Amino acid sequence: MKMKKKNTITARLIALIKFGIKLLLIYTTFTAFIILFFRIIPLPVSAFVYSNIDEPFKSLFTSGNTENETVAIDKISRYAVLAVIASEDQRFFDHFGFDFEQIEKAMKENVHRKRIRGASTITMQVAKNMFLWSWKSFVRKGFEAYYTVLLELLWSKEGIIETYLNIAEMGKGIYGIQAASKIYYRKDAENLSVAEAAMLAVVLPNPKKRDPRKPSRYLIRRRNEIIEQMNLLGGINFIKKEID
Repeated sequence: MKMKKKNTITARLIALIKFGIKLLLIYTTFTAFIILFFRIIPLPVSAFVYSNIDEPFKSLFTSGNTENETVAIDKISRYAVLAVIASEDQRFFDHFGFDFEQIEKAMKENVHRKRIRGASTITMQVAKNMFLWSWKSFVRKGFEAYYTVLLELLWSKEGIIETYLNIAEMGKGIYGIQAASKIYYRKDAENLSVAEAAMLAVVLPNPKKRDPRKPSRYLIRRRNEIIEQMNLLGGINFIKKEID
């Protein structure tokens, strides 16, 4: 009798495991399809932008109370591409979504810092902004890592940086390099200068409080530091080698 009961429990456990595996395969297939779909079709609105729309249910496929305009990578200044890589993720073209060197460095520094230093790569930020919620948790970090791997597997680096530049917050209600260029500099993103591109990169860590039209001494210093890093990476030829 005990043996029969034990076999029943084992059978149920095996069935539960099989169901879990099937569910995981379905979810993986579905999310992979979504990512492949948006590799071809421009993302209409990211989860992050959607969460900031005043009337989200009325604005499912629009930017609502936000400014956003998607442009192709060949319509974005190479200086802008270089600036965000120099500022946000200098090993972008070398890693597979995770910069473990920077993650380890950040963990060591954060032991002694009041203000936590992040180590998110550009791919991780795209994964978070495209699909996930803004509040932090271990669950969200797990999904962020999952989507990061899928993006690196299914997209090109060019596609990832293009999407990042189109969905990154660059001011209160301003998303994407094209909208920021028009609002701040009254020009298209493809015409941004070195200094303008670097200043927009300065805005990224705190876009709601930083305004490139009214730069403080700190923002000007950071802009100059980013320009220096852009030159150290190899300047515009570094980007042309990778994505042109």
